[in-house]
Amino acid sequence: MRQKKSTLGEHLALLSVKYNVYPNEVFQALVLAKKNEIAYCGDLKIEYRGKIKSEIIFLITKNHEVVAQFRVEEGFLLRKDNPFESWMSTEKIKKKIAKQNTESIYVQIKDLRAGMKRINLKAKVQEIPKPAQVHTQFGNTVMVVNALVGDETGKIKLCLWEAQINQINVDDNIELKNGQVSVFRGEKQLRLGKNGSLNVFKRSEAKPQIASASR
Repeated sequence: MRQKKSTLGEHLALLSVKYNVYPNEVFQALVLAKKNEIAYCGDLKIEYRGKIKSEIIFLITKNHEVVAQFRVEEGFLLRKDNPFESWMSTEKIKKKIAKQNTESIYVQIKDLRAGMKRINLKAKVQEIPKPAQVHTQFGNTVMVVNALVGDETGKIKLCLWEAQINQINVDDNIELKNGQVSVFRGEKQLRLGKNGSLNVFKRSEAKPQIASASR
């Protein structure tokens, strides 16, 4: 189907929400597909299908099934500013995000990529190192720990602050909602952020304590 120019941004933003890919990744995949004919974005395969006048034709598939086919003005791919963020703030997209969060669609650790937001994930706590004291820009000292959590697809560090630290124990099964993925010292990690929540839906039978500061 051919998307009207006025709705192209909204259409691509909806794709990013539905298939849980960061908007900037969609844009970069389109640029890469134009150059190399094929690019991948999460579970989506984006193919360059040719050019009609100044419009580039793209085909998006998932597991060999067609997701969408549309045309994009070539100038759109040359933009230095990324317009996706403004499209993500429209009422239609906000409603789609809210509905998706309500439906509790979960991602797996193998699919996490830097910059992703609004993540729902279930994992098991594997390690909880000794909390460290850090000094904030406001002049106070807080406790922080990077717990290691994992599922059947991989492992990742989960950054917890202050009271969050005492919510979990090793071998607890946890549910994280509205989390985000950031990069710290070259390593991906999960964070709760302002709107994130952490819930233990299955506690370990034995509850190991967080590593003691003294030996």
